[in-house]
Amino acid sequence: MAGIPILISGEEEWGWFDGMGRRGKLIARFKSRPKDFTWEELVRLLEGLGYAEAKAGKTGGSRRRFLHPTAPVVALHKPHPGDIVKRYVIDDVLRVLTEEGLI
Repeated sequence: MAGIPILISGEEEWGWFDGMGRRGKLIARFKSRPKDFTWEELVRLLEGLGYAEAKAGKTGGSRRRFLHPTAPVVALHKPHPGDIVKRYVIDDVLRVLTEEGLI
């Protein structure tokens, strides 16, 4: 295997660092604007960039807001009935993250 051996999550297992970790791969996938990007992937991406989901009341429905200490709020609707994020949502979030220099 090529790469540098690293200890993963403090466990006794060793992995290989190939220059692009999970976060980098997720960002690259997001930037490619895939048609099958899931809600869970979007949440993981935003949380990895320092966003936290704002807790809404019981009547929040599908509306979700993600807060960042320095970047603008990302407000969107959780897709339903499926979990695939619409292309226009990906485009909007990609624009905000790029303008803020987060990706």
